[in-house]
Amino acid sequence: MKFSCIFAILAACFYALNAPFSKILLSEIPSTLLAGLLYLGAGIGMGIVYLIRRRIIKNDKEKSLDKKDLKYVVMMILLDIIAPIMLLLSLKSNNSESIALINNFEIVATSLIAYLFFKEKINFKLGLGIILVTIASILLSVNFDNGITFTTSCLFAFLACISWGFENNCTRSISDKDPFQIVVLKGIFSGLGSIVIGLVVGDVITNYIFIIYALILGFIAYGMSVFFYVLAQRYIGASKTSAYYALAPFISVLISFILFNNPISSIFVLAFVIMIIGIVLVTIDDLKK
Repeated sequence: MKFSCIFAILAACFYALNAPFSKILLSEIPSTLLAGLLYLGAGIGMGIVYLIRRRIIKNDKEKSLDKKDLKYVVMMILLDIIAPIMLLLSLKSNNSESIALINNFEIVATSLIAYLFFKEKINFKLGLGIILVTIASILLSVNFDNGITFTTSCLFAFLACISWGFENNCTRSISDKDPFQIVVLKGIFSGLGSIVIGLVVGDVITNYIFIIYALILGFIAYGMSVFFYVLAQRYIGASKTSAYYALAPFISVLISFILFNNPISSIFVLAFVIMIIGIVLVTIDDLKK
């Protein structure tokens, strides 16, 4: 499909809302419950859209998931329970701009896993881009105020990216199937899994209106994003989709600066520039096509 990259760009734009607005919601909702509500909002919202589509389109040509897809679906759900909890734990102790940029490490994880397990190619430009993204992510994870120390809370962001790297490749394996089914399954079961974990550890929500806000954010930032991400993977593969998806953190950074007006450090600027160069190297070949 000639303009398939548009699906990945739309996915990036929707997901860019996640970090800054989740940062706001974390003031009222614990990380585990927020992760569950975000995914649950995606599952419920896309489920409603799916039912409406079924009524409008009688002869649906999308392939349904079957038994041979079960292993990928189960892994996808488990990883989607782990990843958002890790991300939100990191986001709770860090500014949303830095965590948004570290999210680009997901490209590294996705591409290397795609290379090792699915034999997708990594050319010189992609490889160099991956190295630069990794360097920028490390810079954002280091505290230079009192010597050079690693910010341990950022480790959760790296774990989230690795989990999503595996999850992206699981989703890639079933990307030829109905994207609505994939999003609804991911949303409902991953969401419920995270909520159960939150309730077991004793997390509670006192201001219930924020539940509605979380569900809406989940539908937009996770539901719509994953839907277009799956469509993109179908046509351009896991590595290329992740490359275009790398726009999300930069959009997220812009939104974060508008919302929070945080001071900009020289290290952040350096990491930002390195990250841009890395992303350009990663995506330039695809942009020429």
